[in-house]
Parts: sequence; structure tokens; C-alpha cells
Amino acid sequence: MYGYGYPYGFYVDPTYVLLIIGMVLALAASGKMKSTFARYQQVRSHSGLTGAQTAQRILNAAGIYDVTIVPISGSLTDHYDPRTKRLALSQDVYGRTSVAAVCVAAHECGHAIQDNVGYAPLRLRSAFVPIANLGSKISLPLIILGFFIGLTPFIEIGIWMFVLAVLFQIITLPVEFNASSRAVQLVDSLGILRGDEVDGTRKVLGAAALTYVAAAAASILQLARLIILFGGRRRND
Repeated sequence: MYGYGYPYGFYVDPTYVLLIIGMVLALAASGKMKSTFARYQQVRSHSGLTGAQTAQRILNAAGIYDVTIVPISGSLTDHYDPRTKRLALSQDVYGRTSVAAVCVAAHECGHAIQDNVGYAPLRLRSAFVPIANLGSKISLPLIILGFFIGLTPFIEIGIWMFVLAVLFQIITLPVEFNASSRAVQLVDSLGILRGDEVDGTRKVLGAAALTYVAAAAASILQLARLIILFGGRRRND
């Protein structure tokens, strides 16, 4: 890749631009999310409810009693697992009374409600999880192996496996957007947050949504790079 056919210098792969764009998008979105969360982490909600209490109140209001709320280590590691009916809240959310903690807990409750009502995109994403995990793990090794041993079918299978991982990122978008929309409506209608606090919820969850958009965009750019680099090998063989 470097110096081939260029006696007076090094050849720079122009497709690296796609990787750089993806990295910049991901870093910018992550930075925005962290700064917005940190800002509203300092604002105490008027209700005084912790993230865990918020989650319990929302689940009770929705008639959901089979979901377990548990603390989990880390920051912004909050998630809902539809397989185990387990809603895990991070240390910055579970016992905190900030607007940020409340809105993140509400967002995860949005996923629990999606699961309870049979929200189709969530079911599709859940079904895609093992396929996407497999695709993300073996796609690049297959492509690299196929390239070095000269087997184009390995490269093509690797690219298709990466496509599955990209599809998972795309399917995730409506699931996350819908959960955030539900969260804003819930904290407002139940009186958990009010006024400027609800606006703060929109900002925190909007910043979180950008991280999913950036992740999807970065995956698409990576796929485009793989296709540019290896997609034409069959024609060249």
C-alpha cells in the first residue's frame, strides 16, 4: 500500500479520508453527549426523584411489573435487556436526582415500554443482535484473510458480514429516537420534570441520539471504504 509505484514518495490511500470523517463525527457526537450530560447532571430535578425511583414510577404508570431495575458500574452504560427484563442504570443515574439522571432513566424505560407493547423495530433489532455481533467479529478477518491468500469469495463474504453490522446500526436509529420521544412525554405527563427541565431532557436525549447517528454514519463510511478497496477484485481477477 505504501510506496508501490511511487519511487519519489509514499502513496497515501485516499479512502483513509472516509475513516477520518467517521472518526471526527463519532468524536464530535461523543463530546457533545458528554458535555450536555455533565451540564444537566449538575441540575437537580424539582421532584427529587432518583433515576431508579423515576424508572420505577414510569414502569408502574405503564403497568409494567416484571422489569427489574438494577445498578451497573460505569458511566453512560445504561441499557434495557428485553431478554432478561432487566433495566440497568449506571452509577451516574441510579441514585442521582439530577435532570440528566432522570431523563436517562426515562429513556431506558422507553425501551421497556417498547418491549411491552411489541414495538416492531425493537423486536427486529433484538433478532439482529447475534447476527450483527457475528458480522462485526469476523468480517474484517475474512476480508484480510481473503486478500492475503487471494480468495475473492472470502472477501465478498466478509463485506456482506460487515453489511449486517451496518444494518444493525441503521435499525437502532428508530428504536432510540422512539425511546427518547417516549421519555420526554413520560417525564412531562407524569410531572416528574417540568418547564426548563423538560427542555433539558430534550437536549440530553438529542445529544445522545447524535451518537447513534454518528455511529451509523461511521459504519456506512467504513463499508464504503471496504467496497472501494476490495469490491472490484472479482472484475480484476
